[in-house]
Amino acid sequence: MIQSLLITGFYAGILAIIHIALSFKVIGLRKQHKIGIGDGENQQLAKAIRVHGNFIENVPLALILLALAESNGSSGLFLHALGGLLVSCRFLHAIGLNSSIGTSWQRFVGMVGTFVVLLVLALNNVIAVI
Repeated sequence: MIQSLLITGFYAGILAIIHIALSFKVIGLRKQHKIGIGDGENQQLAKAIRVHGNFIENVPLALILLALAESNGSSGLFLHALGGLLVSCRFLHAIGLNSSIGTSWQRFVGMVGTFVVLLVLALNNVIAVI
């Protein structure tokens, strides 16, 4: 039986759009400051690279876990709650890190929420086998 992953696909699409926006931010800053590799010690570019990097470090695993949970028969409400939380938290993290390299409530909530999504999905997938 082929399992449709419509809910995961929905959140993957939204997150791909965010990924493209974060990538364009880095590309624009590289072009503006004529920096091809690294951050050229430009703090604005370093922040943009870090926001993009953090996104890439966390979102793929979350989407894999979301897809596995969906294919294991998790409820649509559960999947939408976690997918929506993930999208919201990635927005918050990007806003928080763009506003300050130090701590901010948006950055904190964004990362804690992302870790909650990862942990809940990981546990859900482990429990599905037990």
